[in-house]
Amino acid sequence: MTIHQTAVVDSRAELDSTVEVGAYAVIESGVRIGSGTSIAAHAVVASGTTLGCNNQIGSFTSIGTPPQDTSYKGEDTELVIGDNNIVREYTSINRGTANGGGRTEIGDDNLLMASVHVGHDCRIGNHIIMANVAMLAGHVEVGDYASISALVGVHQFCRIGVHAYIGGMSGITHDVAPYVLIAGTRNQMRVSGINKIGLRRKGFSRETIAKLDEAFRIIFRSPNLLHQDALVKARDAVGDCEEVELLVRFFEESKRGVAKRTSDD
Repeated sequence: MTIHQTAVVDSRAELDSTVEVGAYAVIESGVRIGSGTSIAAHAVVASGTTLGCNNQIGSFTSIGTPPQDTSYKGEDTELVIGDNNIVREYTSINRGTANGGGRTEIGDDNLLMASVHVGHDCRIGNHIIMANVAMLAGHVEVGDYASISALVGVHQFCRIGVHAYIGGMSGITHDVAPYVLIAGTRNQMRVSGINKIGLRRKGFSRETIAKLDEAFRIIFRSPNLLHQDALVKARDAVGDCEEVELLVRFFEESKRGVAKRTSDD
């Protein structure tokens, strides 16, 4: 184990023998850190945090700090981070609240760039990119392979679907459907279409992308159809397609409503 002589590591923290801790970093009691993980200079890893293997935690980050929520009264809550994540400098990630299930979760293979904020009780999947100063309020869910560009703010309790792409400086107040491109702020939000380039890069077949595109046109660009009828039509028109079924179910399960305004509206 390589721990800089100026670092402060509580004796009740559990660190694998391969963990590296930089100068002036602080590791509080009860923290657990897996093999191959590095904690850079001046980082703070607070009580209640579990870090998996091969994570890179940048300088001046605040990991697992108390939730910024007035309901929090010092309860024992937690932050659980998986493997192979890169968390860049000045990022803050809060642990959960008792009212929100007590747990903030981040999966594997994610990149959180400088000054990102992840609020309490968020659920972040795998292979997600959050660019500089992207911010998630409490209780936000982000699906696998989503990309959230710089200076994006996401309202509490929103869901971001798998493979969605959110353009820079957007303000998200409703759920963002899987597979789509979206940008804008509040009443200026626009959904451009299916993220075809991103899906091709990730190995989706032309047939699957075409089916998603057809379902998108039915759901988002059928002004004469009631919303529920459009979902039924999309499911029936495309046939057996796992990705389209996921898209339709996302709408059916939404509690905040899904952003639907397109550039043609």
